[in-house]
Amino acid sequence: MNRVVHLDVRSTETVRTKVRFPSGDTECVAWHYPGTNGACVIMAGGFGVTKEPGTDRFAARFHQAGFSVLAFDYRHLGESGGRPRQVLRVAEQLADWDAAIAYAKTLPEAAPNRLIAWGFSATGGYLFQVAARHSELAGAIAQTPTADGAAATRNAARFQSPLALLKTTGLSLLDTVCGWFGRSPILVPLAGPPGSVAMLTMPDALRGQEALQADRYPEWVQAAAARSLIGLSRYRPGRDAARIGCPLLVVVAESDQAALVEPSVRAAQRAPRGRLLRIPGGHYEPFLGSHETVVDAELAFLREVSGVSGEAA
Repeated sequence: MNRVVHLDVRSTETVRTKVRFPSGDTECVAWHYPGTNGACVIMAGGFGVTKEPGTDRFAARFHQAGFSVLAFDYRHLGESGGRPRQVLRVAEQLADWDAAIAYAKTLPEAAPNRLIAWGFSATGGYLFQVAARHSELAGAIAQTPTADGAAATRNAARFQSPLALLKTTGLSLLDTVCGWFGRSPILVPLAGPPGSVAMLTMPDALRGQEALQADRYPEWVQAAAARSLIGLSRYRPGRDAARIGCPLLVVVAESDQAALVEPSVRAAQRAPRGRLLRIPGGHYEPFLGSHETVVDAELAFLREVSGVSGEAA
């Protein structure tokens, strides 16, 4: 049975319902916020980040402005299906985006030609490819996206001690072999201090706890299978930006150590209808001091590309 939840953000009540849609041989679970203006924003969190910490604050603001929202968990993550847990594969997550877009087209209050995709970090990177192959999208917002996984991985190594880097690489290879034989994943924390074994160890990454208000979401497993690193480190979605037909808003934080600025800027410039918003700060700045600036810019973009204006109806 679907569950209705009342989410209080900025003293304005937001109502959302839990829904499910098929993807591959399993199903994804999402929050559906029914809107009033006929447009729908499809959202997912960053690498290893579930839908609640990854989208709640932005989703509530979009919904309060009249937009429908579909915020989903990738398979193997959060409330979505799929085994083994915490294994994050680029191809599967891209397929989950295809499934989410297909499901959003069936929402009774949303027009199929007024769908906008939103994501940050690794998911922001995915959106370059998602938008390139979904010409029906009205727009896409890539917030501090990982446009070049190879460059981001090389940069991340600068913040690792040689021993920790060797251990992390070894765990990734060992876990990949374990996967071939059906073994349980070897989990690695999403973030940790420099010199630790973690997915990200730059100072930027340590602000994720604060930015995503992790203490509010104790059920969020803040770890990923070590094997997940290999696919993401070779993924370079910014190269697909030239094939994006819809309007694209790329938000970059000038001191981003996790996703890197220049690959995202190049992707925005490569997109035929790309535009760029630069803000100060690091990777999580859109959730921190520049939150209002970013929300205002994204709402203006959403209204423009979906053809709506003003406040919620």
